Amino acid sequence: MLEKKSVKKTTSQGHYYRAVGRRKQSVAVVKLFKGKGEITINSKPAMEYFLANEAYIYNIKAPLELVAQTKLMNIEVKVDGGGLRGQSDAVRLGIARALVEMSEDFRTSLKKHGYLTRDPRKKERKKPGLRKARKAAQFSKR
Repeated sequence: MLEKKSVKKTTSQGHYYRAVGRRKQSVAVVKLFKGKGEITINSKPAMEYFLANEAYIYNIKAPLELVAQTKLMNIEVKVDGGGLRGQSDAVRLGIARALVEMSEDFRTSLKKHGYLTRDPRKKERKKPGLRKARKAAQFSKR
């Protein structure tokens, strides 16, 4: 089996680990830096971006809290597409993947809690003759 090397890139902020997370139509590119625990999403603080919704913030921080890296990492995210829920799930997957890039030791615990599994559910396509994917016009016998 091929040995996977951890890819460490460098910017003005120092070394970082990069990963991509996806969910429905959302795509998040995550960069993990050594730091104080600040999370920036599309150049805004996470609380501001997710409109101070605690559920989304908790969802994003879950992989970090699991491996006890919450106060040790700064996270910079570029996210696009979908709604806020899909975006928060995409960011969570990206953070989990970046943590595995940082250290393979985190893989077992993150996998056990389901943070490395991509949710494959997508919107079903619209079929011809129907109003939506499954919604049809009301049936009338007479």
